[in-house]
Amino acid sequence: MLLQFQNVSAYRGRKLLALDSISFDVAAGQNTVILGPNGAGKSTLLKLMTRELYPALKDDSQLKIFGEDRWSIWDLRRRLGIVSSDLQFGYNGHVTGLEVILSGFFSAIGHVDQFEVDDQQIQRGHQIAAELRIADLTKKPYRQMSTGQQRRFILGRALVHQPELLVFDEPTTGLDLGGVFEYLERASRLIASGKTILLVTHHLHEISPEIDRVILLKHGKIFRMGRKRDVLTDANVSALFEVDMSVSCDRGFYHAIPRR
Repeated sequence: MLLQFQNVSAYRGRKLLALDSISFDVAAGQNTVILGPNGAGKSTLLKLMTRELYPALKDDSQLKIFGEDRWSIWDLRRRLGIVSSDLQFGYNGHVTGLEVILSGFFSAIGHVDQFEVDDQQIQRGHQIAAELRIADLTKKPYRQMSTGQQRRFILGRALVHQPELLVFDEPTTGLDLGGVFEYLERASRLIASGKTILLVTHHLHEISPEIDRVILLKHGKIFRMGRKRDVLTDANVSALFEVDMSVSCDRGFYHAIPRR
């Protein structure tokens, strides 16, 4: 099992309950989306996974990542790939595209001059750039790239260790339509190659057709959980976002519009 949350609660600060006794698990190949509005607890959930935050101590609570409940954060980062707009915007614009990819070997953000980068790592960086169709941009300053190009290098950074689980945190933030379609195509290819993806978002359009399991998160609790066709209904999505909506599906892609 890649992730196991059993009756997990977590606080923001000392008193604000952000997650309230949530339970779910993610197995290898079980591509899953956690969908919820702003303030639902999604960011807290991610911080629990990356060990930036620890759950509240309870006798009946357990959080395991890759089967273990204790981790060196550096070992964990080698097995868990994160793609997020927050990570993207954390980079100094002077680094090159290749440096962004190579920084993934050291869980660093910025120049890799302070680390010993070997030939095998450089070769791996170029290999990933070629796979992501950004080989011609590896020497280009990061600050001169489009948002979509930068996002692909952040994905390359996440892939250097061939992680067992890829986490996409609202991956189309700041992207134009071309960038959104590029992300959806890339997510489909990664799933086809055997990667397991956990998508965390408040956007229906970010859910690729290959992701079939949905967890709805609301006010820090799991609101609904199950297969996409059973969970993404008019009633459930309307209740989740507290807006009367109509949900439709076209060729595996879901959309919602307000009822009038």
